[in-house]
Amino acid sequence: MPKGLKDTSSIIVISSGVAETAPNAFTTAKIDLQLNPLDQEVFVVLAVDIDVLPPDVPAAPGQAVAACSMSTTARTTVGGLDQSNVMAAKRLFVETGAAGETAVFEYTSSESPNSMLDYIGIISTNDYFLNIEGTNNLLAKGANVRVWGYRARADASTYAALVNSEILSA
Repeated sequence: MPKGLKDTSSIIVISSGVAETAPNAFTTAKIDLQLNPLDQEVFVVLAVDIDVLPPDVPAAPGQAVAACSMSTTARTTVGGLDQSNVMAAKRLFVETGAAGETAVFEYTSSESPNSMLDYIGIISTNDYFLNIEGTNNLLAKGANVRVWGYRARADASTYAALVNSEILSA
């Protein structure tokens, strides 16, 4: 249990998804956690699993990508783990060579936390965001995301610090 927090629920699993509004168009979905800010309620994230639909195989030599992330604040790009507001990310790449050979590459953040960690992040505002964008695809892509965590109540100074940190990470 993180210092300054008291759990108020058992583990909760939230399943959600996001789909591009058009092929290769950045799209975001806002997922409401229904936290109670008057009680200084936060959501402690234990693990995130992202399942991205694969990109299209390019007909000519080139690369197609399908990328998704889960962030604590709204974004204008999918982003990656190098941004503090991104908790999890996954990218699938398909490359076609001149001779017609095809290769598939995958980048994913850890789907479950290291056993040494109590949690992978804390969401202190009312929602989180799923972001998706493809590159060089003929069809719109989508992703399904599952988040494991629990509700907790923060003391006043911890809550203020968490909210401030989350808002400034945008």
